[in-house]
This record gives sequence, structure tokens and C-alpha cells, in this order.
Amino acid sequence: MGALLDLSRSELARSELAPPEPADPRLCELGFAAWGTALAETADRGDADRARVWAASEPGRRLLSAVFGNSPFLSKLATAEWRLLLRLVEHGPDAVFLDLVGAVETQTDWNETQAVLMRRLRLARGCVALIAGIAELAGSWSLEQQMRALSRFAEAALSAALRHLLRAAHQRGAVRLADPQQPEQDSGLIVLGMGKLGGGELNYSSDIDLILLFDSAQNAVIATDDAQAFFARLARDLVRILDERTGDSYVFRTDLRLRPDPRSTPLALSTAAALTYYESVGQNWERAALIKARPVAGDRAAGERFLSELQPFIWRKNLDFAAIADIHSIKRQIQAHKGGGRIAVEGHDIKTGRGGIREVEFFAQTQQLIWGGRIPKLRVRPTCTALRRLAATGRIDPATAARLTEDYRFLRRVEHRLQMVDDAQIHRLPADRDGIARLAIFLGYRDADAFAADLRGHLASVERHYAELFEEAPSLSGPGNLVFTGTEDDPETLATLARLGFADPPRVAAMVRGWHHGRIRATRSQRAREILTELVPDLLRVFGGTTNPDTALLRFDDFLTRLPAGVQLFSLFHANPSLLSLVADIMAEAPRLAENLAQRPALLDAVLTAGFSAAIPDRESLAADLAALTAGARDYQEILDIVRRWANERRFQVGVQLLRRDIDSARTGVALADIAETAVAALLPAVMADFARMHGQVPGGAFSVVAMGRL
Repeated sequence: MGALLDLSRSELARSELAPPEPADPRLCELGFAAWGTALAETADRGDADRARVWAASEPGRRLLSAVFGNSPFLSKLATAEWRLLLRLVEHGPDAVFLDLVGAVETQTDWNETQAVLMRRLRLARGCVALIAGIAELAGSWSLEQQMRALSRFAEAALSAALRHLLRAAHQRGAVRLADPQQPEQDSGLIVLGMGKLGGGELNYSSDIDLILLFDSAQNAVIATDDAQAFFARLARDLVRILDERTGDSYVFRTDLRLRPDPRSTPLALSTAAALTYYESVGQNWERAALIKARPVAGDRAAGERFLSELQPFIWRKNLDFAAIADIHSIKRQIQAHKGGGRIAVEGHDIKTGRGGIREVEFFAQTQQLIWGGRIPKLRVRPTCTALRRLAATGRIDPATAARLTEDYRFLRRVEHRLQMVDDAQIHRLPADRDGIARLAIFLGYRDADAFAADLRGHLASVERHYAELFEEAPSLSGPGNLVFTGTEDDPETLATLARLGFADPPRVAAMVRGWHHGRIRATRSQRAREILTELVPDLLRVFGGTTNPDTALLRFDDFLTRLPAGVQLFSLFHANPSLLSLVADIMAEAPRLAENLAQRPALLDAVLTAGFSAAIPDRESLAADLAALTAGARDYQEILDIVRRWANERRFQVGVQLLRRDIDSARTGVALADIAETAVAALLPAVMADFARMHGQVPGGAFSVVAMGRL
């Protein structure tokens, strides 16, 4: 065994790459001291002696220096789990990792309490973090191996938690499991891994995005009427087991917000409800997200069946040009900088910032959406695999695929090292020069300048290729990002909304996202959402320029909520920018007009008539206008409808002209009085005739209308 203590000959070293130097010598010194104390306190002298010999060797010293001098998180783990580190040296990370995951998956103690399970999973997660960190630092695992291992453990932890919950439910009689030894099988419970978990690409300190479903027709719940409530409770318990922070830390931060319409649906949905949602109001960004969807726990066979049923939604065999336009607009809502100045390294977000990880992923996913319906080879989950397949099928240039793959791997490696420092889910680089220098050393660079030069090169490459997507299409981003896809607020979008003049950007973002999600009737149709996507940047710019942007948009939302459909209105706004400006002014400055418009959206039709902006006619002209409209009326009710509509439109016209300051208050009063008198005069003969028809006439009788007050 002694020969294995030389790292260069051990199972841990398979790479020519040397571990990085320590960025903080003082931390390194403290780490070695803590390591020595841990070895001195153990009763197992044999293991401790072997660990000391290895740590004193040149390879051992260099690896421990890289850990202790760069990552407080790994330092703590390496000291607490020094026996595990010794096993890594002697047996290699593959064998040790498989043993650990196997132990997580094969636990069959039915009497294990939830508290014991939670502790067991948290301790296992710490061991996996140590294995993945050490293996990558030593060069034993590639980036892809590290991501696959982290994803594999997530699946194991999910399965362990679900088995515990299902068995507990079986024991209390809530479900009847087909095989309690394999509780997930035929349970009808589907756990879809989304995002990086679905793609097998988890980062070092990642959350996991899940969609939980249950098979409507085939599940293990005994009282079928309670299936929805049962699986919703199970989802809450699952999140608690994985996500709750205890004295042993956590397993995974767990996010269920990628499910259909997360603001109004339970944590677990039936497959029937999910399919109905996607087929009726599913959006193109959800199609893109579902590219990576993969059953990762639960009833995997049921999960595969569900995804099979969903294939026509995700992959469309015919090129859907409306969908392509929507994909264009989603991309163009994100500000594409083409040589827009030097990228600042300090504080840069390598995930969502310029030239970041998200842009590479979006590049691949948009091309997959466009071509994947006709080219099945493109229906793959990992980003780099998608880039290779796109090149192999002639959809993108092979040189582009190779360069973007190189860029992506570089950025993911930076992301992992950044998160390995303190086990924090961060993507923003240090904001100060010293922090950049420490990260550069952890990445193996000699100084910050060398790292910054490489980073800028990769960011610029991604930015250039990303900006070339749909290059012929005009930008929809205006003054900056305006992205309302997904479920979370985009920080750059919130900043853009603030610059546009909105006082409460998160509320505005949630409102617009609700429109895109089809939560109101006006945006239920796909066509309405496609036009809305094109319209939103101009709409927000116009509303942001009003005297009260937030209130104006809130009133506009109320207006939209009352509409039965939105295609016609959005098309009107798109074709008539001045109409959009008018509506924005009404919503901001004229609450009574806004309410009238919300109650009678057809009033907008009057705005488009030729004489709407002309001076209000005198009483004689008004009477002639109304008489011409009522001349063809077939009955009393139709006369009433015509006069009401005419009066509403004329009053709206007066209100708009007052709002625009085309007339003063005195002229407004005269015009409104003329409209009222004209309407009464037009209605009086019809009312008298209808009264006579129903009740007869009073011989010699007469009828008069006397105006009072302001009229």
C-alpha cells in the first residue's frame, strides 16, 4: 500500500496538470495545522500514519496546499473526512464515488426516521463535494466527469428521499405500492430533472430544478380522489428533506418553479393537467426548457411515457415560422452587444452576463428548437453534445461549434472553482482586484492579468457568436434587457425597467410575465403572445414615459384582464404606435377614462376614425350625425344601443381632447351638454312610440324633458 502514497503513482492522478498554488499562504498554514490535529486525535494509528506519509510527499503536499490555500469549504471537508481523502488516494475517485452512491441508493431500513435520512444525505453530500473537488483539482476527473458525478448523486438523493416517503405512506395506508422493496416502480410519481440536472451538467454548488407530476390514470394512491392532495404533500416533504438547512448543512436547494404556471398550480400536477397546459398555452421558452427534461427519480417508465406524449409540443416537424419569430423575439429581448466596449472582469456575471454561459446554452437550444423537429439527432440534452450534433448535421459551422464548446468548458470551469471556494451558488466574479487575483491562482494562473486576458477572449467569442443569431432581425431590447421568460426576475431586466421610469420593477416584471404565461384571456392564444412579445419593449418604453408609469401599467393590466381576446388589440397597437401612446396617457392621467375604456374596449375603434381628433361639432351637426346612425335601426332596442354607443364614443372623444389639452374645461362642459341633449332628443321619439305601443296614448297629452343643473 505504501507505493500508492505517491500521488503521481496513485489512483488519484491521471493528468499532467499540477494542482494550483495556494492563493492565501496564511490559510494554507492553518489548514495544515488543522489536518495535523485531526490525525493526532484519531485512535486509528495505521490510517493516520499513511495519511501523514502521503501529506509529506511532494504530490500530497501540493494537492493539500491547493485545497487549504484556496478553498475554506474544501479545507473543512478534507480535515473532517481525511479518511475519505486517503481512500481517494489509494483507490481513486471512481471507485470511492460509486461506493458512496451505492450506499445512498441501497439503504433499505424501513425504520429509518426522516431526521436520520436527512442527516445521512447531508453527510453524503459533503463527501461527494470532497470527491468531486479533489478529483477535479488533481486532474483525475474532467469537467464532464465532475458534472456527471454531481448529477448522479442528485438522482440518488432524490430516489432515497422518495423511497422513504413512499414507504412511509404505504405503512400508514395512504398508498398501495406494487413492490415495497422498489417503491418508486409503478407508483405513478414522476420527477423530471430540468436544466443542468436534466442535462447531467450540474455545477459544483448547484440547485436542482424539478417538475413533479403524477400519472392521472395509474398511481398508487388508494383514495384516488385524494391523489392531488397526496402528491402535493409529498412534494413539500421532498423539498424539505433536500432543501432545509440543518446543523449538517443541506443536500440540494430545490426549485419547483419550472412547472406549468407555478403561481397558480400545486407543487405536483397530474400528467393530464400538464399536457393540457402545454398543448393550450405552452410557450416557446418552455419548449426550450423541456429539451433538457429527463426522468431522474420516481416512476421513470411513467416519466418516459409523459415525455413521449410531449414530443409534438417540443419538437415540431414542420418549420413553424410564427414560433421561429417568437424565438427570434425572445433572443432579441436580451441586449446583444456587438463590440460594445471592453468587458469589465471585476464583478462580471459569468452565467447571465455578456458572453456568459447562458448565451452558449441559448445558442444551442434555439437551433435545436428550429431544426430538431425534422432532425431527431438534435434532440439531445447536454449543451456540448448539442453543439457537436448541430455541426455534424450542417446546421452550424464546425469551427463555431468547436469554439463555443471550448468557451463553454472554460466558463463552466471558472464557475466551478468560484463555487468551490465557499460552497456558494454564485456566478459573479469578485468585485475587487485582489479577489480576481485569488481566483486566478485557484484556476492555475500566475496572476490576475493572464486570467483576465483569457476570460475576455472567451467572453468576446461567445458574445460574437451569440450576437450573430438572427442578426438580420431588429433588436427588441431597447435600452437594455427586457426578458420575461421563465419564472425568475432577470436582474438586468429589473435594471432596465428602473431606467425606463418604473418605481417597482419586480411587480412590473411579474405582471408582464403573467401576460406571457397566458394567465389572462387576452393572452391565451399563441398568436396573441407572439405579437405581445414583439410589442412589449415599445409598450414598456411608452408607459415608462408617462407621468405615473406604475399606476398606468396597473390600470392597463386591469384593461387587458377584461378583454376576451388580445390579438386584435395588440395588432392595433403594433400598427398604430400613436394609439398605444394615447392609451398610456389615459391610464396614467385619466382614471375615469381608463375605467370607461376597461368597461368598453370598443371605444378604441372610435380613436381610429377620421374625425376623432377634429373639433367637437356643434349641436346641430351632432344631431345630424346621430340621426344618420339611427335611421336604419330596425327596432326600439337597436335605437337604444346605437345612441348609447354614440354617446359613449363622443364623451370619450371629449375626454381625450381635454387630456391632450386640445380643448379647455369650458369647451368641455359645452360639448358634454350638447352630447347629452342630442342623445335625449334622439331617444325621446323612440321612447314615446314604444310607450304608446305598450300602453296607448293619453288623448290630448304632451311630454316634455326639462334640463336641470349643469345640463
